Amino acid sequence: MDWISFYDFKHSIIYVNERHRDVHYRTIAQDIAGYVPPHSAQVLDYGCGEATSAHLVADVAAHLTLVEAAPNVRAALTARYATNAKISVMTPDEASAQPPASFDLIVMHSVAQYLTAAELDRLLGVFRRLVKPDGLVIIGDIVPPQLAAPAAALSLLKFGAANGFFWAAVGGLIRILLSDYFVLKKAHGLSHYSEEEMLTHLKAAGYAAKRAERNIGHNPWRMTFLARPE
Repeated sequence: MDWISFYDFKHSIIYVNERHRDVHYRTIAQDIAGYVPPHSAQVLDYGCGEATSAHLVADVAAHLTLVEAAPNVRAALTARYATNAKISVMTPDEASAQPPASFDLIVMHSVAQYLTAAELDRLLGVFRRLVKPDGLVIIGDIVPPQLAAPAAALSLLKFGAANGFFWAAVGGLIRILLSDYFVLKKAHGLSHYSEEEMLTHLKAAGYAAKRAERNIGHNPWRMTFLARPE
């Protein structure tokens, strides 16, 4: 099993219940929607996951392209948004093959930790080609090297308390301790970056970048970066 296979299988490790899943994706969609530029924006959400609130982004964009590597998740996305003409679903290869300067906004949220540094650099290069010269690339949920696991657990508990699933979150943390998650983490690793390291990667890929004031989503200890082509 790799990370794509892990997230392609529906289980109670990723989201402690349906409310957690829906609030999680609604929070991310609302945050992304705040970055969508006016006047007919083309938006790419790379590694979008289940994206149950993607319509909130599509509502303020001209078109939203969802990109997902996990085949079962991608099939569910295609079915969920089949009647929404403003949303399309692609594989990573299909997205990479799009014409240069196709998108005003490209978002990759909570994906970088599952990539090697070389894979991250390759994708930053793909995004640099796909984004318009005056466009914006957002890399969200970057995990810092220090205290990543305790911060993630605390963030989940606070998120659960604020949204009515605190005890389910407690149970979810116990389940993850007993799951294959840590086996996968040991086998495939998770990538961590300091603010300086991420800025260095973005600079090398041809961006002028800065850290956003707050992270997209519910975890305030992680980082979001805003990058524009140089």
